[in-house]
Amino acid sequence: MSRPISDWDRWLGLRARPEILDVLENSGDRELGLQDRLRKRFDADLVRTAFQLRDARARATSRFGRAGDMWFDRVGLEQATGEAVASHKAKRFQGVIWDLCCGVGGDAMSLGQVGEVVCVDRDPAKALCCRWNAEAVGVGDRVAVVAGDIRRLGRLQGLVHIDPDQRPDGAKRSHRIEDSEPGREFLEDLVADSEGGAIKLSPAANFLGKFPGCEIELVSVGRECKQAIVWFGGLGGTLPRGHAHLFRATSLPSGESLEGHPLASPFRMDTLGDYLFDPDPAVVRSGLVDRLAEQCGAWRLDDREEYLSGNSLAETTLAQAFRVVEVTANKLRPIREAARSLGFGPVEIKCRHVPVDADMMRRKLKLDGDRPGVVIVAKLNGRTRAVLAHRVAGLPSTTGQPNG
Repeated sequence: MSRPISDWDRWLGLRARPEILDVLENSGDRELGLQDRLRKRFDADLVRTAFQLRDARARATSRFGRAGDMWFDRVGLEQATGEAVASHKAKRFQGVIWDLCCGVGGDAMSLGQVGEVVCVDRDPAKALCCRWNAEAVGVGDRVAVVAGDIRRLGRLQGLVHIDPDQRPDGAKRSHRIEDSEPGREFLEDLVADSEGGAIKLSPAANFLGKFPGCEIELVSVGRECKQAIVWFGGLGGTLPRGHAHLFRATSLPSGESLEGHPLASPFRMDTLGDYLFDPDPAVVRSGLVDRLAEQCGAWRLDDREEYLSGNSLAETTLAQAFRVVEVTANKLRPIREAARSLGFGPVEIKCRHVPVDADMMRRKLKLDGDRPGVVIVAKLNGRTRAVLAHRVAGLPSTTGQPNG
């Protein structure tokens, strides 16, 4: 009985037959016909792997500048840190760096720009892709890759980056740190024993109340919260007095950052002003909405809403700004009348904690004006209202540097 072909074998086989990828890239044939034609010349497993690679590279173009030269399948890509976030993280590292559970090397490619990296992953196929990806971006001579069990490494000298597997053994993805591999106990020991480093987590992970003494950073890209990072040891920031954690929200590509603690800023609520601000998801997930309000001279509109308001524009990339023009009851008829009087045509509909079927509302409004507008359905001091507004063009941060 023949031995099943492993992922390792498939990647090696495909790498040795680049003509398969050349045919895929240059052929104008339909996919089904192309598969049949390729399978007459090459092993079916290699053809299947080639199509998976081609599709993964196409999906990766928005996340990696060299996506067309990289190696990964769908799962490897999904688990990999995108280039923007990886580059942001790498700025804190230097010297000798251990990249544990490295996967296909999303972080290793950026860490290799700032230090000498040792990557370890228990999956030989992913470790192989990591090595090739490091070579593809020109840091192959600074990135060593080992297939092995990180639990057998002992105490590590240098800085550490770790990406615990959130779906070990192919299980459904879990956001509980306790369910990851390695789990919470290993991660806590790593924090206690290492010089410093970072733990990569999902922004939906249950990190609150865990890893005392550490900084927890939430990072967004284009207003989509992508990652939570637990910074520990020498790479963590200074804790606010009287608190066990420092929280940070960072928005990319601007790089603007806000730090503090959710309980350290005063809660202020008032009526709607001239502008409404929609905080970046990284700010919301980090709990720093009141810190942002404090910095921008703004206030909340309701104790259960993250929307903020103010009478002057806040020069920040950590919130979208909207100029308020009218407020109506949250009913279709008054919203339609107000929108038509304002000449709204293409309309954006936003909400946070009030359920709204935006597509249905847009169809029923039947607006035929030529001015773009925004309808924001939100609670204002306990009452659900519709705020009609104009989007304000994005503003640069005041310094372009992290704000504290």
